[in-house]
Amino acid sequence: MIYIANKKRKLESIKAEFPNAIILDITSTSPLHSGQILSPFYPHGNIPIPFTDGLTATCVESVWQGLKVFKHHGVDFRTFRNDTQKDVKRTIRKYGKMLGHAKGARSKELLNYFDARMQIYLPTYKWVLDNIPEVRHVISRIKEQSNKSDIVLLDYNTNTEFRDITKPISHAGLVKLYIEGNYPNNNDIFIPLTKEESKKREKELASERRKRQKEAKKSQLNLFQEDKND
Repeated sequence: MIYIANKKRKLESIKAEFPNAIILDITSTSPLHSGQILSPFYPHGNIPIPFTDGLTATCVESVWQGLKVFKHHGVDFRTFRNDTQKDVKRTIRKYGKMLGHAKGARSKELLNYFDARMQIYLPTYKWVLDNIPEVRHVISRIKEQSNKSDIVLLDYNTNTEFRDITKPISHAGLVKLYIEGNYPNNNDIFIPLTKEESKKREKELASERRKRQKEAKKSQLNLFQEDKND
């Protein structure tokens, strides 16, 4: 089974919740190269920009950020070429009101946040999972290992529901969907969760987490009790 956990949590806390799991950091700051290459910030290079023939970008995040359109700032072609993993994000704090994402680097058509996630971010990240040999090898290893033991993927974002636009999507969650054969298909029609549905889901996830923690604690107590009886 594959689980997602916040990288900012204490490692001891994660190990206590998932006592027998393999923990893999797949952010850009992962200590392992095999983890770093799954990050949207990793500059694989030559990544096709959706709806833009003949133009590529360095990483998934540079596609997402470069296509942002603000009131006084349009598509940023320099961001497409950023291979430093630094200063990639283009925020409203710096650029002002955001209008949407351009449906292609040379297009004036704008996509709202949900449509941009479905038509730009998810397809671009899937392209990396499908086409970068090194990435495919790592994905294959994770899938193989997940059939033998639990795996916890660490990410700064933990929103694994792509229809929930109240929070940024977790790329670790996308890896999980991909490995389990549940990655959304471009031909399928999806609608975003309502705020009520999002809140309900958060409560359910919190309940599941408390249950796992309780079960892990119970297992540890049973283990200590067995040691005491030996």
